[in-house]
Amino acid sequence: MTGSIKRTPRDAETRAKTQRRKPWAPPSKLEAPEAPAGYKHRWIRTAIRGEDDKMNVTTKMREGWEPVRADEYPELEGKFPIIEEGSHQGVIGVGGLMLARIPEETVEERTEYFREQTRTQMDAVDQNLMREQHPSMPIHSDRKSRVSFGGKSKD
Repeated sequence: MTGSIKRTPRDAETRAKTQRRKPWAPPSKLEAPEAPAGYKHRWIRTAIRGEDDKMNVTTKMREGWEPVRADEYPELEGKFPIIEEGSHQGVIGVGGLMLARIPEETVEERTEYFREQTRTQMDAVDQNLMREQHPSMPIHSDRKSRVSFGGKSKD
C-alpha cells in the first residue's frame, strides 16, 4: 500500500520557489540598469533638436558624471539601447540622452553646495526686505507652511 503513493518532497512545495506573475505595464523608454553600490545613475542630454549639445555634456563631465558603457553590463546585453556612432559610441543611450553615473558622495556634496547657495540668497532677500521696512509698518518674515484639509483648525 505504501509503495504506490508518490509524494513530492516538502521543499519543492514552498512558496519561495513560486513567483507571482508581474502585471503588464507599458515599457519605459528610459529604463536603465541598476547603479552599482555607491553610485547614482542619471540620463544626460547629448543632443537637442538633432544637434549635438556638447556644452551640456562637457558641463556634466566637469561635475563628475561619467558615461555608462554597455560593456560594463555584459549580463544585460541587448536589454538597453546603445549609441552606435559618434563620440559616445558604446554608451547606453536613447533619443539624444546617454546614461551617466556619479559617486553618491559627490551628489551629497553637490546638494549641500546648492543648499548653502539657496540659504545665502534667502538671507540676502531677508536683509533687503528688512532694510525697506518702515517703523509704522513692520515686516515679519514667516517661512513656515501648514497643510490643511478643510474643517476647523486644531490650534
